[in-house]
Amino acid sequence: MVDAVINVVLDQLISISLQEAREELRLVVGVDQEVERLKRNFRAIQAVLVDAEQRQVKEEAVRLWLDKLKHASYDMEDVLDEWITARLKLQILQGVDGNALVPQRKVRFFSPAASCFGFKQIFLRRDIAVKIKEINQNLDDIAKLKDFFSFNVITSTGKSDRIQSTALINVSEVRGRDEEKNSLKSKLLCESSQQPNAIHVISLVGMGGIGKTTLAQFAYNDNDVMNSFEIRMWVCVSDPFDEFRVARAIIEALEGSASNLGELQSLLQRIQTSIAGKKFLLVLDDMWTDDYREWEPFNNCLMNGLRGSKILVTTRKKTVAQMMESTDVFSIKELSKQECWSLFKRFAFFGRHPSECEQLEEIGRKIVSRCKGLPLAAKTIGSLLRFKKTREEWQRILDSEMWKLKEFEKGLLAPLLLSYNDLPTMVKRCFSYCAVFPKDYNIEKDELIKVWMAQGYIGPKENEEMEIIGQEYFDYLATRSFFQEFEKDEEGFVIRCKMHDIVHDFAQFLTKNECLAVEVDGDEEPLMLRRTSKEKLYHLMLMTNFYSTFPVSIRYAKKLRSLFLVVDGSFKVLSPVLPGLFDQLTCLRTLKITGESAGVEKSIREIPKEIEKLKHLRFLKLSQVDLEELPETCCELVNLQTLDIEACGSLKRLPQGIGKLVNLRHLMISHNVYLDYMPKGIERLTCLRTLRELVVSRKGCNLGGLRHLNHLRGSFRIRGLGNVTHVDEAKNSELDKKKNLVCLELWFDREEEEATDENEAAKHEATSEALRPNPNIEVLKIFRYKGKTVFPSWIMSLCKLKVLLLSFCIKCEIMPPLGKLPSLEVLSIWNMNRVKTVGDEFLGIGGDNGTSATSSVNVAFRKLKELAFWGLYEWEEWHFGEEDNITVMPQLNSLKIENCSKLKSLPDQLLRSTTLENLEIKKCPIVKELVRRYTRDDWSKINHIPNILIDDRYARRPLNSKTAAITSDTEL
Repeated sequence: MVDAVINVVLDQLISISLQEAREELRLVVGVDQEVERLKRNFRAIQAVLVDAEQRQVKEEAVRLWLDKLKHASYDMEDVLDEWITARLKLQILQGVDGNALVPQRKVRFFSPAASCFGFKQIFLRRDIAVKIKEINQNLDDIAKLKDFFSFNVITSTGKSDRIQSTALINVSEVRGRDEEKNSLKSKLLCESSQQPNAIHVISLVGMGGIGKTTLAQFAYNDNDVMNSFEIRMWVCVSDPFDEFRVARAIIEALEGSASNLGELQSLLQRIQTSIAGKKFLLVLDDMWTDDYREWEPFNNCLMNGLRGSKILVTTRKKTVAQMMESTDVFSIKELSKQECWSLFKRFAFFGRHPSECEQLEEIGRKIVSRCKGLPLAAKTIGSLLRFKKTREEWQRILDSEMWKLKEFEKGLLAPLLLSYNDLPTMVKRCFSYCAVFPKDYNIEKDELIKVWMAQGYIGPKENEEMEIIGQEYFDYLATRSFFQEFEKDEEGFVIRCKMHDIVHDFAQFLTKNECLAVEVDGDEEPLMLRRTSKEKLYHLMLMTNFYSTFPVSIRYAKKLRSLFLVVDGSFKVLSPVLPGLFDQLTCLRTLKITGESAGVEKSIREIPKEIEKLKHLRFLKLSQVDLEELPETCCELVNLQTLDIEACGSLKRLPQGIGKLVNLRHLMISHNVYLDYMPKGIERLTCLRTLRELVVSRKGCNLGGLRHLNHLRGSFRIRGLGNVTHVDEAKNSELDKKKNLVCLELWFDREEEEATDENEAAKHEATSEALRPNPNIEVLKIFRYKGKTVFPSWIMSLCKLKVLLLSFCIKCEIMPPLGKLPSLEVLSIWNMNRVKTVGDEFLGIGGDNGTSATSSVNVAFRKLKELAFWGLYEWEEWHFGEEDNITVMPQLNSLKIENCSKLKSLPDQLLRSTTLENLEIKKCPIVKELVRRYTRDDWSKINHIPNILIDDRYARRPLNSKTAAITSDTEL
């Protein structure tokens, strides 16, 4: 991991030296020799790092030497970042785009602002030069010490910079342990009345990594078990036992949100009331305390549950099971040789040809014997060997000295270290960083990648997005079993995950006291925080509750690079200390402040202006903070890459100087927040990848500000298009160059104070035609368009469009030929008030749009699955051409029509569709009566449609073919 830090420092040294040499204006002078000395020292040390990192596991002196080197490298990284930041601010002051300094040999600053800045630069130059000399002296001593250890120069195996992405293996399925699974399930479902206690405690006891949690998860998610209990709760307890956290976790599992009660007795009373008379299953995972005095209050309140309730405990200590008076104790043993081999094969042989597996089986079985029946060891080493192609690579793993190590959890250090040492240098830093999160923490994948970027673990590469590289790093760790319990979105992409508690322990073992996650209860500073050296603390997650006193001692952790503040209760504890924190913790690269519980008192109404002192800051997230605006001093954070204010629901405006944030890649604002306007200067943020919205207004940014924002990706909304005064403004946005946009919303609203514009329709038509997006768009939503003609011609060029919404286009009289869109799956049309007839022009086959019925277009709406109309108040006729060679909506699954009071009928071709499964008609009296007639007299016409909903009442299939009933939803 030290190698990764040195690589970054050397790259920065080389880069900044070249820039300073190339330009006639230098920020820091007189340090050329010092910089060269730094390079020599770092390169000499780098040559022996492979041997040093291998020896540190056994040799404490080597470990301490590497520790000194790491801290010196961190200090150098901070100084270089300070240097680079000062250069960037100078570029911004001179009006340059941030990529290069313009030669300014004869330039002098005469403005007051420039003069002030110039004086600051003089002091900054001296400060940087002094710091470089001090670090060099320290590094000289470290370099001399390396000779004492007689390190060997070992060439790194040189893993490819390009990390291949592979499919994740589903590890949630429990293999083997059939006897334990069946016995545990039987005990959970048992309703025996012979037990003396109403609540039964079942304990799973075994060493770390043996599979206790996996077995508990199997039982917890079993269908029979789920149906047997009215309430299920899962709480990760961990060590030390925190009564407040456990109580709040139980309440959150019961009620869906954490309580802001501050007294333990009040929390326990809430639990007792919530479970009264209910049969529950409570899983207490990773229980360590065997002190009955800590458990007794919980035991007393949980006894209020219904007889037959169960508490399932996983623990490494038999004394815990005894203390909790367990009615059943399962001692979880190691896997059998065959079970361990079966688990290992799932990973190591995944995707291999059978002949290759056969050649590797003998050596594979020898490696499995080293795993000692531990599932985590078999999974970890199997995940590593999955990517080793040759027998020689497998043999090298078998012969490794790592198997002899006795530290850490029994039998687990070797597999984890072997897998860790095989990681690419930068991925090692990404993994070890995760020690900052507490055990059982839900890690958000996208946020984690942004934080990795903020820490400098992911560097820019030519023609490669840092976010894509971060995704590859995440996949690399996931496929090697460093992450687990993956949660995926609807499209199957991982959105969050967890770490096994043993893997988390391993990350802490690697980082020692650099990373810390600690909870604060009451007035006393946590023991763990008191014992931690503030000088060596780099990453901290601090969790407070409603009555906590903020531990101000963290202001002495002046080298802190990450600070996650989780406030479960009132923000009042935090507001007074923030200015002092910002004044002292100037090395921060990541800052996240969030309110944890739903009932949090949002007392932070402003962020202190002192935030400008966080000059290294690259990631800033404010969540559940009651802000209306950010301070202008935020615009001094020129290194900022991510500004996430998505959960600041009261936000009204952005700072005026936001154009200074030239490194900003992600500006995340909620879709539910409607800003008054966007300040001018957005056009300078050419690094932006995420910008959810642009508000067009006369006092702020106009459409032309989008011209150079060609890296935008994902979803994007443009509001205020009614304020566009000239079509050139729309053309200058160059939306067609935004290749990575997938979802686009166009809102033709305008500032309320504007009077009615007679040329409004013509302006909308011209503006919409000029806003031609890239054909990669998959979702398009258009609101309040008031053009009279058919929609812009470019809609028909969107060959990848899957979802289309047209809303409040109140002046349109003719439907656009949307049937031509080859990929359209979902179509919704709302409030198109002037449309009276929908016919062949809608399909794209009518003569009105220049296409004859006998054209080559034989299928209209080829892939459409969902079609909805709402509020077409003048719509009367809906008919299609009857030509035999035309197929209409062959995949339609759902048809919904609401508030179309004049509509007289539905096309027979749609009603006959065998793919139609849902037909919903609401507030359409004529069509409603038509469907009623079908249900009475001609049921065969619609009896193939499984779900017919008329004004929120289902049409029930008749007992015979001649009658049917309309029944309420509640009767079904």
